[in-house]
Amino acid sequence: MTTILVTGGTGTLGRLVTERLREDGHEVRVLSRRTQPYAVDLREGGAALDAAVSGVDTVVHCASAQKGDEQGAAHLIRAARAAGVRHLVYISIVGVDRVPFGYYKSKLAVERMVEQSGIGWTALRATQFHDLLVMMLQGLSKLPVLFLPAGVRDQPVEVAEVADRLVELAAGEPAGRVEDMGGPEVRTFESLARAYLKASGRRRAVVNVPLWGAAYRAFRSGGHLAPQRAVGTGTFEAYLEGRFGGGQVRTGSGRSRA
Repeated sequence: MTTILVTGGTGTLGRLVTERLREDGHEVRVLSRRTQPYAVDLREGGAALDAAVSGVDTVVHCASAQKGDEQGAAHLIRAARAAGVRHLVYISIVGVDRVPFGYYKSKLAVERMVEQSGIGWTALRATQFHDLLVMMLQGLSKLPVLFLPAGVRDQPVEVAEVADRLVELAAGEPAGRVEDMGGPEVRTFESLARAYLKASGRRRAVVNVPLWGAAYRAFRSGGHLAPQRAVGTGTFEAYLEGRFGGGQVRTGSGRSRA
């Protein structure tokens, strides 16, 4: 078994990756901004980051933010290279090279930094998590009318399944960019929104609104989708049942998440 550092190890994905790695017998260090003993802001780096990566064989980089990802990745790569880390695993997003959206551009830049790091690397791109989609719909449904971007589809994936795949990759040899991971269904935003409203017991009128700009056109054309890699098994309805109906969401590996 190896020593593995999980950045963003208290987040939605990182927490599950950490749990599964420990279940498999690995020694796991959790790096986040507020969790001791490895409380580190990657955007600042420094001696605390050097201590966190010292003696680590593999880093699973799950930490992400709307700003500062590239700076944080530069600090992490420098520290990992100095510490002799053997394997750097990075989770990215399907479509970062096709959708000119600010956050996606940053994720693509970090991908390229990982590739050029001089460390053995693996990168997995996944479609959006069910959790993120629900968070977005919760925000949109605060108004009496739920406005949606017209003509946009999505392919949400169960985060626990992505965690299982990252654990598998972290335990293996560096593999470069592996095949994308998408949810089981490509759905219109409207169908996903109506499923959310039904599950959460909210009543809202749904209105599709045409938008503008290069990012919207790319989303509308499906640049963020991977229909040929619909390998996830957890559907959006199954996730909603687990979240709002008191059940459990099963993952493809047989593990479950309440």
